[in-house]
Amino acid sequence: MAILVDKETRVLVQGITGQIGSFQTKIMKEAGTKVVAGVTPGKGGEEVHGVPVYDFIEEALEEHSFDAIINFVPARFAKDAAFEAIESEVPFLVITAEGFPAQDIMRVIAYAVNKGVHILGPDTPGVVSPGKCKLGVHPERMLVEGRVGVLSRSGALSYEACKALSEGGYGQSTVVGIGGGPLWGLREKEVLKMFDADPETKVIVLLGEVGGTMEQEAAEIISNEITTPVVALIVGKAAPRGAQMGHAGAIVEGKEGTAEYKVNLLREAGAYVAESPDGILKVIDQMEVI
Repeated sequence: MAILVDKETRVLVQGITGQIGSFQTKIMKEAGTKVVAGVTPGKGGEEVHGVPVYDFIEEALEEHSFDAIINFVPARFAKDAAFEAIESEVPFLVITAEGFPAQDIMRVIAYAVNKGVHILGPDTPGVVSPGKCKLGVHPERMLVEGRVGVLSRSGALSYEACKALSEGGYGQSTVVGIGGGPLWGLREKEVLKMFDADPETKVIVLLGEVGGTMEQEAAEIISNEITTPVVALIVGKAAPRGAQMGHAGAIVEGKEGTAEYKVNLLREAGAYVAESPDGILKVIDQMEVI
C-alpha cells in the first residue's frame, strides 16, 4: 500500500505542453505513473509523450477517468488552473507553483475544503511512492521501495534523507513534500495520520524546519494519536530570529519558531530525534521494527 498515490492512480497534468510540464510528464511516466491526459488551453488535440492534450479538464473527463491532478502551471495562472481542477472534484491536486500569492492560495484551499479535495502544496516537490507512482519532481534514483514513510517541508532535505535511507537499506513507502509555505493545503498532522493508518509504513520520518507552528501541531498528534514510531529531524538550529531561511514558511519569530523549541516538544511527545540524515539511520537501526 501507500498513501495519496499508488500503482493504480490515474493522473491528469495541467500545463503539460510547457517546458517543465512536458519534461516532468516524461519522467513521471518512466517512473510508472499512469498519466492519462493533459490540459493546456489552446493546445487541445496535440500529444505530449503519447499523452492526449485537451483545452479544458471538462473535455478530458469526457474521454478519461483520473484520480489525481498535478498542476505545473506558472504562478500567475496557477489560481485559475487550481479552481478548474477543484471544480472537477477529482479528489487530489498537487500544486507545484512557487510564488503563489497568499490571498489566492487561501481562496483555493477554502474552495478545496468545500469540494472535498485534498491539496498538496503549493511550492511542493510532490509525492512519490517508489515503484508505484510519482507526482512531482523527486529524483527517482535516490528512492527505493520500502517501509519508511517520509514527510518533509523541504524538498532538498527529503532528497538527502531518502538518499541516506536508501543507501542504508531502508526503502520508502511514500515520500510527501508539504511545500515551502507559509500557507499549505495538507499539513504535517494530516499526513502523519495517513501514514499511521498505512500498514506498509512501519516508521515515519518527519523532516521539519524553523518557523511556523506546524511541528507543534505534529507533536500534539504524535502524543495523542500516532502509534507508528516517528523519527524527527529539525533543521535550522543556527537560524537568527526574524530571518527567513530558504522558505517563506521558515521565518523564526519568538522561541516557538526555533529548532530547539520544536525538538523539545517532539521529544516530549514521544518522537525519536535525530541530528542529521545519517543519524536517522542509527535511530531506525536501534528500533528493530523493519
